[in-house]
Amino acid sequence: MALENLFQTVRERLNKEGSPEIPSHMSNKPTIPEDLMFRCPRCRASFYAEKFEKNRKICFDCNYHARLTWKERLLMTADRDSFVELDSRMISANPIGFPKYEEKISDLIEKCKTSEAVVTGECTILGYKVVIGIMDSHFMMASMGSVVGEKITRAFEYATENKLPVLLFTASGGARMQEGIISLMQMAKTSGAIAKHSETGQLYITALTDPTTGGVTASFASLGDIIIAEPKALIGFAGRRVIQDTIKQQLPDDFQSAEFLLENGFVDMIVDRKHLRKTVSRLLEMHHYEKAEKLGGTGGVAI
Repeated sequence: MALENLFQTVRERLNKEGSPEIPSHMSNKPTIPEDLMFRCPRCRASFYAEKFEKNRKICFDCNYHARLTWKERLLMTADRDSFVELDSRMISANPIGFPKYEEKISDLIEKCKTSEAVVTGECTILGYKVVIGIMDSHFMMASMGSVVGEKITRAFEYATENKLPVLLFTASGGARMQEGIISLMQMAKTSGAIAKHSETGQLYITALTDPTTGGVTASFASLGDIIIAEPKALIGFAGRRVIQDTIKQQLPDDFQSAEFLLENGFVDMIVDRKHLRKTVSRLLEMHHYEKAEKLGGTGGVAI
């Protein structure tokens, strides 16, 4: 009985004071840095993060292409020191007075080192001059607000004026709810700029990355003359569950994957990240673009 009372006393004390901290040098549990390993969200395989990054953030087991920052994507795609950014100082306002929206944007600008969820500019890819746009899912899931739509529109207008092709990497959760109906207006605005670019006979290549969904898929992401997708990328408009509940049918397991869309004609080709630069340059050569001797940007910042 005395022993039971002792255990009861210890339990009550721990409930009041919490478990005592064990000094790290006395603990048998090894301390593992959080950023040491990467676990694939698709196949759940684990790798050393350094090794994974050297493989361009591609899973060694299932070939899943993980999400990149805009700068990582740029370094993998553009020729060294060729990028000149356009409209780098455009920052979202708060058109519908959404609570704490300005603070969130300010925090993301500091975290992502960019003013918005898309970075646009001019660069060369294996010598071919291109207007490039890169959406960054780390910035509010690359949602499409007024500035995202405006920057993409201006990029196409610049390409039209200078008779240049456009390469646009998409990655988005869709329209940005914090800007209400204004975000949906960007679908029509970007589509109009793309139509004018197409009328001049210039090439537009879209590269769909994981994930590309919502209003972005329903507008500029699906309007490319050539649509490329990364392996196993999630691409679609509405969510799987919403579609199943609407049509009252079970969808295939690979529904909305890049491979499913290639099989059904929505995507023209699936290209591994390691081969994208060469593939894009080959497409530009096939469409009779000539290599540039020197890139001359206007009003931007070289990176």
